Amino acid sequence: MRKILVMRKILLSFACFISIALISVTESIAQDTSTRVSTLIEPPLFTGNQGFRTWSIGLHAGALAPFAATGGRNDFSKWVPTLGYGAYIKYQVSHGLGLQLDFLKGALKANNDKLWAGAPPVSPFKSFSTNINWATSLSAVVTLGNINWSQLHTSIQPYISIGGGAVNFNPTTISSTGTSVAFKPAGSLTEFYIPFGLGIKANLSPGVNLDLGYTMAYADADNLDGYFKAPYIGDKFSYAHIGLEFALGNAGKPQLARHNPPAQLAKNMNEQDAALRASLAASEERYNQRLAEINALRDDVSRMKADSDGDGVSDYFDKCPNTPGGVKVDGAGCALPVAVPVKDTVVKVLNNTYIISEEDKKIVREAISNLEFDFAKSIIRARSFPYLNRVAAMLIKKGFSLKLGGHTDYIGSDAANMRLSKNRAESVKNYLISQGAGNERIEAVGYGESQPISSNKTAKGRQNNRRVEFTLY
Repeated sequence: MRKILVMRKILLSFACFISIALISVTESIAQDTSTRVSTLIEPPLFTGNQGFRTWSIGLHAGALAPFAATGGRNDFSKWVPTLGYGAYIKYQVSHGLGLQLDFLKGALKANNDKLWAGAPPVSPFKSFSTNINWATSLSAVVTLGNINWSQLHTSIQPYISIGGGAVNFNPTTISSTGTSVAFKPAGSLTEFYIPFGLGIKANLSPGVNLDLGYTMAYADADNLDGYFKAPYIGDKFSYAHIGLEFALGNAGKPQLARHNPPAQLAKNMNEQDAALRASLAASEERYNQRLAEINALRDDVSRMKADSDGDGVSDYFDKCPNTPGGVKVDGAGCALPVAVPVKDTVVKVLNNTYIISEEDKKIVREAISNLEFDFAKSIIRARSFPYLNRVAAMLIKKGFSLKLGGHTDYIGSDAANMRLSKNRAESVKNYLISQGAGNERIEAVGYGESQPISSNKTAKGRQNNRRVEFTLY
């Protein structure tokens, strides 16, 4: 009954320990999964382990106790949990199997304060304390599976382990009279032991795992507690720990232990299926496009063959359809002109070509000399409008074309001067258009400060350079 209660107590404590840790880990994993975009390089299936990270190291700490959850005989009635810590290096042989070299250090303590079946313990010792100088073992670690087989990289990995190794220790006992007795005053003891463990690893990042585990160690000797007691069954101890595992190697490679081959196979099949569907859709689209082109070509050929008005020119090229029968047509299907000889034919020629006169040039010169803008702006001042009105009337009457060239002095940046000259030329153009001049006959160009007609060193010269030139043609 005592063994069952002790085992139940340990398992309950360990379950609570794991539950609390998993709650915090699960929240971290959920947040990390929702925000992190995976950059891991997925190796192809059936290509071995070279595309994965197979080596890892771990650090852990936890509670050591001279007892195992599986029960069995103990030489002292009450065990006392103590701090233990250790490290390991692991090589993942395959997705489900790894080899792990463990190192452990700590202490074991127990006493006889607890009654055995209602009676005081019968023992020559009150308590013991054993320093575990080191315990090292080589174990096979089997990953049992994961919570979600649909995940390519599993977040939770239950595992069991079993192996063998050696433990080096120094036990000290306290007799019932209070005397401290060193089991081996000089040196230490080394015994063979078998560790059996189970636990869960939870992924925190692509290269870091949280390790929650419980290991039961069975020594091949009855001296671990410094007390030989018949029938001399081997002593045992347990270690409940929490730690971190760090994957070694290229950060772009996934951990082999976390990788899920069935999920990758399903992912590859889905990708191939999607690629095949896309290829079929593209082929169907190309087929429909070619079919449309062929149908259009057939329509063109049909129109080239058709001649509705019978003039010898197909409808496709006939620019004068419905030509009366018997009428001679040209290559475009239009009727040829018939020359009717008429005596004393009179031909009237209209000539709208004008020559630029001196009066026209005078109108332009007056417009140029009286053209004013607001300072550093492209707004035309009102006093310039009458002169521009005369230019607009001349353009409307005679059909001249006009080129407007805007210029500035050298004050200001090149870009600003270029923009101002262009805007002023455009302002004159827009005003002339507003007065009825044709937009297609007026061109506005800005030259900035690039074409001065006077020196920019004097105010008069700069004033001369700030101009809009009018060119009639």
